[in-house]
Amino acid sequence: MKRVIEFLQNLAANNNKVWFDAHKDEYLLAKKVFEDFTEQLIAKVEAFDPSVKGLKVKDCTYRIYRDVRFSKDKSPYKTHMGCYICRGGKKSGYSGYYFHVATEQSDVYPSGHMLAVGDYCMEPKALKILREDIVDGGGDFQEILDKQVDPCFHLDKTFQLKRPPKGYDDSTPYIDLVKYKVFCLCSEPSTEEILSPTLADDVAEKFKTTKPFLDYINRAIEYVKEGNEE
Repeated sequence: MKRVIEFLQNLAANNNKVWFDAHKDEYLLAKKVFEDFTEQLIAKVEAFDPSVKGLKVKDCTYRIYRDVRFSKDKSPYKTHMGCYICRGGKKSGYSGYYFHVATEQSDVYPSGHMLAVGDYCMEPKALKILREDIVDGGGDFQEILDKQVDPCFHLDKTFQLKRPPKGYDDSTPYIDLVKYKVFCLCSEPSTEEILSPTLADDVAEKFKTTKPFLDYINRAIEYVKEGNEE
C-alpha cells in the first residue's frame, strides 16, 4: 500500500487537473495496487461470508473523480481509495464491509485510514424494523457487540439521537442503542498497520468478527426489500 499512500499524499497537495494529467501513470499504478488488494480481500471475505460470492473488483470500488456539482469543495479528485464489499455489490442497498486508505488531508470522515461495517444511511423503514428487533431481542444485539466484535471497532455516534425516537421512551429496553440512526462499526488503523504485508488477512480477520452484527442489520434490510414492512 506504500505506493497508494504516497500517490494520495501527492494528490492531496496538488488536487488539480493539470497535476493529475501529468501524473496519470502514477495514478494507474496506485489504482492497480489497490484493485489487486481488493480482489484478495473479496476472496477472503467470501470465505466466511458466502453472500458476497461472485463479486468483482468493479462491483466494490469507486471512481477517483469527485462529484462537485453540489459541493463547496471543488477539488476534482478524491484523496482516498476505498472498496465496499457487500451482497449484490456497492449499489445493492445491503450493508457491507468497507475499507479505505487515505491521507490526513482526506476528503472523507474520519480523515485517515478506515475500516467500517454496517450501514451509514439506512432506509427509514429498515431502521424501524432494526430498532424493533433490538428492543424485542432480549439483549441479543448488545451481546454481539460485547462478545463477538473485535474491540478495535466502535459504533459511530455521530448522529445518535439525544432523545428517544418516536414511539419509544427512556424506559424502553436498550434505549441507548435505539437512539442510534447510524449502525456502523468503525476502526481507524494506523499507517503502520496499513503497510503490513499481511494487510488483507488482518482486515479479513477483523471483518469476520463483525459478520453477526452485519447479518443482524441486513436481516432488517432484506425484510423491507421483500415488501414485508407495514
